[in-house]
Order: sequence, then structure tokens, then C-alpha cells
Amino acid sequence: MKKAYIPLAIFAVLVVFLAIGLTLKPHEIPSPLINKPAPDFSAPMLDNPALSLTKKDLLGKVWLLNTWASWCVACREEHPLLVELAKTKPFPIIGLDYKDKDADGLKWLARYGNPYDVAIADHDAKIGINFGVYGVPESFLIDKAGIIRYKQIGPFTEEAIRDKLMPLVRELQK
Repeated sequence: MKKAYIPLAIFAVLVVFLAIGLTLKPHEIPSPLINKPAPDFSAPMLDNPALSLTKKDLLGKVWLLNTWASWCVACREEHPLLVELAKTKPFPIIGLDYKDKDADGLKWLARYGNPYDVAIADHDAKIGINFGVYGVPESFLIDKAGIIRYKQIGPFTEEAIRDKLMPLVRELQK
């Protein structure tokens, strides 16, 4: 008779773990790279692959690296916010076109607007992997010394830009 309760007990334990998991906030997963130097990179520019951009080119500036792709549905949700943000030019926004074809990325930017000061290509995902990208979109705020200070997992919201990103940018630009 006692053996009949074993499946019920296992089920109850699984329900408890599921309930705990549902209370977690996946967008608040801490990145091990926060307060560490951003990985070095050199990537071809999306609109002119003969030219490249490196991390060293951005030293001395507070800047945002935004990973995106033309095939990314959530990127389309976030994109209008980035376009609006770019109009005020609070800092350079670098777009990392992740695992995408250049032609598709350029077509997407032409259709939805280009918020990026520079868009670079990450065809083989090496840059994204070095930054610890789980999926697109993800964004990294990097300070003047090249240190990652903030990571946004998933699409930005108006609240995240207003309440988290911009106050930190103002602090870092002092």
C-alpha cells in the first residue's frame, strides 16, 4: 500500500519545484560579466564589411551594445523604443546583428529604422558567445573604461530605459 504513495510524493515534489520556478524572474538573471571588462572584438560593419569596429574604438565613451537579428520577433517589439532613444543621442548605440545574413539585417533596418550609430555583423556568434548572450535581444551598457555595467536580457521596455538604463548612463557619464 505504501508503494502506491511514491508516485504521488514525486508528483508533489515536482509541483513544489515548478511553483518555485514560476516565481523567479528570468530577466533578472545576473550576468557574471557585470563589472568586468567587455570582451575584445573586431567585427565588420553591416553596411560596409570592408570596415570594422573594435572595442578599442569605443573606449572613452559610455555606449550600448544591442544584440538583434532580422529573424527575431522580440527585437521587433523593442526596436521602436531604440529608434526613439537614438533620436536624443544620449550615448552611442552599437547594433550587433547576431547570426544573420547582412542583406536581411540591412533590409530590416531600412524597413523599421536604424537606431544604431554603427551596426556590426556577428555571423558565427563568436562575439555574442563571448558576451554571454543567451538569445536576442540582449543589451550591454559599457562604461568609458570598457567595463560592462548593466545587462538587459530580453527586449527593453519604456520602464527599463527610464528607470534603469538612463539613470545609470547619467551616473557613468559624470
